[in-house]
Amino acid sequence: MTPKDDDVKKEEAVAAEGLRQNILREAPKTVAGSLVNMLPKEVAEKYSMMVFDKVGDVLKVAMADPEDAQALNTLNFVAEKERARIETYAVSQKVFADLFAFYNETNEALKEAVDSFEDEKDQLAIEDSNNDSLGKKKEAEVLKDAPVTKLVEVIISHAVEGKASDIHIEPMDKDYRVRFRVDGVLHVSLIFPIEIGPVVISRIKILANLKIDEKRKPQDGRFRLNFNKKDIDFRVSSLPVVGGEKIVMRILDKDSGTSSIENLGLVGMAKHDISVAIHETYGMILMTGPTGSGKSTTLYTLLKILNNEERNIITLEDPVEYFIEGLNQSQIKPEIGYTFASGLRTVLRQDPNVIMVGEIRDAETAELAVHAALTGHLMFSTLHTNTAIGAIPRLIDMKIEPFLLSSSLRMVIAQRLVRRICEKCKKEITVSPVVSGGIAEKIKNINEKELESYGIKLEDGLKFYHGDGCDACNGTGLKGRVAIYEAVPVTEEIRNIIIEKRGSEELIKKERDRMGVITIEQDGILKIIQGLTTIEEVERVTECNFTTLTEEND
Repeated sequence: MTPKDDDVKKEEAVAAEGLRQNILREAPKTVAGSLVNMLPKEVAEKYSMMVFDKVGDVLKVAMADPEDAQALNTLNFVAEKERARIETYAVSQKVFADLFAFYNETNEALKEAVDSFEDEKDQLAIEDSNNDSLGKKKEAEVLKDAPVTKLVEVIISHAVEGKASDIHIEPMDKDYRVRFRVDGVLHVSLIFPIEIGPVVISRIKILANLKIDEKRKPQDGRFRLNFNKKDIDFRVSSLPVVGGEKIVMRILDKDSGTSSIENLGLVGMAKHDISVAIHETYGMILMTGPTGSGKSTTLYTLLKILNNEERNIITLEDPVEYFIEGLNQSQIKPEIGYTFASGLRTVLRQDPNVIMVGEIRDAETAELAVHAALTGHLMFSTLHTNTAIGAIPRLIDMKIEPFLLSSSLRMVIAQRLVRRICEKCKKEITVSPVVSGGIAEKIKNINEKELESYGIKLEDGLKFYHGDGCDACNGTGLKGRVAIYEAVPVTEEIRNIIIEKRGSEELIKKERDRMGVITIEQDGILKIIQGLTTIEEVERVTECNFTTLTEEND
């Protein structure tokens, strides 16, 4: 009988036991280095077991033989040390081999870097003492060829494969840790010795063409790597912190963005109003929301829709995140006096049809943007306010005359990002009558046509979903993100409020509600009912709090 036959028989036997045992039929694409290191490689190999995930205080362990008493004793020791509970998963030898490859990749790269570090450090010291400039040249050469290069490649490739948006490499008390931001949440991926940290930082600085000997002040740079025949840009920021330097790399994959209004998550009236606004010949469209709320992705999508040979589109950005063919993208540099304001003056002499200013930060930029919108240009920009309507009094506070603002402003849009429910483990759940009643109350005034555009019929009842957690979402129940919006068109009534009442937020809110504009909270609720996201996610990014409501009424 072949080993393959043994594996098949073992899986059949496990399946016959029904739900008594968890089964892992496929290795996850990524496993955090901090989890891999919980069991020494020799122990994992001896007992054919490995920690592959952690959810809350539960460690998920893949085992070829979940009945092995010695292996279970070892896991009990790990559980006590980590103050966690153990959940075992039966796996075939093939799946375990796929999991064990994470030891060979991450740990071997880390081991090689540690083993070679002392010899390289001694050699660099000799070169540096003989000739300072020669020593620095040699340092760059060694860092390029050293095993630490492999470690950096492993870190970056794991982040890209895991669909991370950012990589954080930061010094701790006794070591360096690597964290990935996935779907807006940071996760520890790897921890390595403190002495390796500066070498890893230096290697990344070389890739980004930064000064490796400048460790006293922040630096910014970028580089490009090819993964699976696709170019991916990395924006690098270094920051001096207590204990050394911290590096953050933003992963910029332009192909992962969206290319249509539908894909953004815009529905119904919001989708229609934005489509109308972006095809105006002049006027200003403002995006609002905190950092990381997806404003740039939405703006790039709108610019892609307008991008053709008949239009001259120019952007002023800090920094340029995605390079898009057909757009004239300019990076501002405040340190040499090239600011949004000075850049906008120059752009207006470049015969533009469409202008995108990365952010309105001051009164001068705001004034220039308003005048550009009034003189035949379609102007896109962002503003840091908590609500869409809040952008109007904010611009008036920046000394923009209300009559100019009312004539130039076409639309204000607020945006947030919520995590999607994993489609592979999504299931319907029952919520408290108080919560479902509160949700129904918040959407009772939405007209039927708008509800139809979301595919919702209130007479069918409200349904709620969540993800149980599976291999596809690494046990989180959430995978990917979707945006929720509030798109407020500037109508004649709102223009009158801007002029006569200096943009009274309270009066504009009343007019917005009279018009039937879907608020960001309502858009989130409708996407909960659609089964796209959870109640907890909408609570996290908006001001509504259904959990508190439930507790108060229990």
